[in-house]
Amino acid sequence: MSALDFESTSKTLTAGRFELHFHEAGEQSVAEPESAVPVLFLHGSGPGVTAWSNFAGNLPVFAERFHTILLDMPGFGKSSDLDWEKAYPLIAAEAIDAFCEAKGIEKVDIIGNSMGGNVACETALAYPGRVRKMALMGPGGLAAPLFTPEPSEGSRRLFDFLASPSDESMAAWVDTMVGNKKVVSDELIRTRTEAATAPGAVERMYAIFGSILKPENAYTPLYARASQIRQETLLIWGRDDRMLPYEQAHFAFRQLPRAELHAFSRCGHWAMIEQKDKFERLVIDFLLN
Repeated sequence: MSALDFESTSKTLTAGRFELHFHEAGEQSVAEPESAVPVLFLHGSGPGVTAWSNFAGNLPVFAERFHTILLDMPGFGKSSDLDWEKAYPLIAAEAIDAFCEAKGIEKVDIIGNSMGGNVACETALAYPGRVRKMALMGPGGLAAPLFTPEPSEGSRRLFDFLASPSDESMAAWVDTMVGNKKVVSDELIRTRTEAATAPGAVERMYAIFGSILKPENAYTPLYARASQIRQETLLIWGRDDRMLPYEQAHFAFRQLPRAELHAFSRCGHWAMIEQKDKFERLVIDFLLN
């Protein structure tokens, strides 16, 4: 397979009321019929995040066996912004369904990190026919914070950055994301800071988070509805996660009727980056079996 860089995989699509940017590569394997279901990656909500920043390293491996799509969710990356008239995860789930409809995709497997895991679950609930399996890394919203303080250290550092954006506050936030410090580079910090301080980026983040907290949006916590999710789900957690601490994994595991749970040591919130090879083997095996 030729090198899969940003430009060669970058595409845009109008899907209903959404203008969505995504990266696409790969096709189903003739030898593995299970790979006929496209794999859709959904990123988290951290400052400067895009589908590419979360999953560029995983794309070549998955594209060898699957039709693979990395999607910038609404309001992130190069996808268009909206007025969030209801809680963001519900609108993002609507965008996933519209994207599949526009692409002629009947069903997907979803791999979601953090808020992407939340959106995956909302999609599975609202459009159950669209989702076959889910692999969720530190998914947001699936656990009540019974044993850890709220907000978490990672959340506090995130809002510290939004209040005073700089390379230093970005580095402090990224430090709470990872257990394996070797994956953090000066380039990563600089790239994320540049994206997170682009015109309108901070305001966009506040609007997205605010849509979830507005009383008039009446957003019922995901964990209160998780028992209704019927899709096979692989929960992946880093033991050193300081954004959504590992203790929440067991609450989430108990709520989901068809779940498996895998924990990585030397890993925080970014399993797909911090434990890349092990993560890829684990998820590919789950999707194919």
